[in-house]
Amino acid sequence: MVVNATIAVVIAYLLGSIPFAYLAGKLLKGIDIRQVGGGNMGALNVARTIGPVPGLLVLLADIAKGALAVLLALWLDLPLVLVFVAGFAAVAGHNWPVFLKFKGGKGAATTIGVLFALTPLEFAISLALILATIVITSNVRLGVAAGLAVLPLIIWQLNGSGMLNIFSILLSLFLCVR
Repeated sequence: MVVNATIAVVIAYLLGSIPFAYLAGKLLKGIDIRQVGGGNMGALNVARTIGPVPGLLVLLADIAKGALAVLLALWLDLPLVLVFVAGFAAVAGHNWPVFLKFKGGKGAATTIGVLFALTPLEFAISLALILATIVITSNVRLGVAAGLAVLPLIIWQLNGSGMLNIFSILLSLFLCVR
């Protein structure tokens, strides 16, 4: 189990470290996305500075790397707490990518991917709230914050897992602090 856990966490961190926003900036416009717009290495900054299609592709790629980290840990049949560690490693990789001298983004999309892979039904409901809030207010950060704030309640109501609840709260708080 130690070998599988190490493999899962290292691969999760490396997956998280893939700087899709940075690559989009360099490949499509020859810019460092961290030096333009809001300065964040994330999908929203890509959408605003490069365009909506590249922004959407970066969003999906950043979500996928969080989900893949969790799915790999689950596939390796790791205990849930180690699945959480792998998910967090993916978010940490996005925030502090080894490929960019540890200067990355905030990790919102990667966090979404981790939580979606852990609780697909519960997160789908939360996603509906995220999207509704964004449509009504045009504020992406508020939408994500609202969706992540209610996710523990949805998990509690539908799933009942205390560990998933605690992890979703801690990961959301980490995102807020970041």
